[in-house]
Amino acid sequence: MFDSKKLGRFDGNESMTLIGEEAYVHGQLAAKGSLRVEGAVEGDITDAVSVEIGKKGRVKGNVAAETVSVAGELEGDVVASRTVEILAAARLTGNIRTPNLRIEDGAIFEGTCAMRAEAAPAAAPAEAERSA
Repeated sequence: MFDSKKLGRFDGNESMTLIGEEAYVHGQLAAKGSLRVEGAVEGDITDAVSVEIGKKGRVKGNVAAETVSVAGELEGDVVASRTVEILAAARLTGNIRTPNLRIEDGAIFEGTCAMRAEAAPAAAPAEAERSA
């Protein structure tokens, strides 16, 4: 699945939150460490170091983190201070703001992307829109 060494963020001191395949979360989710979504989330995800949306994962809401990796579906805006990765067979519908973007063959991205050389702050996407 996802290689945590590849993302370069997970270590033994960092917390990892898992939303399993059968789970459904509704509302804002503030994850202080890493978050992996294999189930469904309807609401914004904020404050995360990394957010990984697995192949069966579905998120309908905005995401703010240092790194975001999508293998499933994401419908919402993304603000990532380090990187956004859209893997093959993933679908991302929304706007992206990040200094680094990688889209694999077979991925679907519908939206716009703003990239800057300096790292964008990992603020909530709504706050990023107000300051733009």
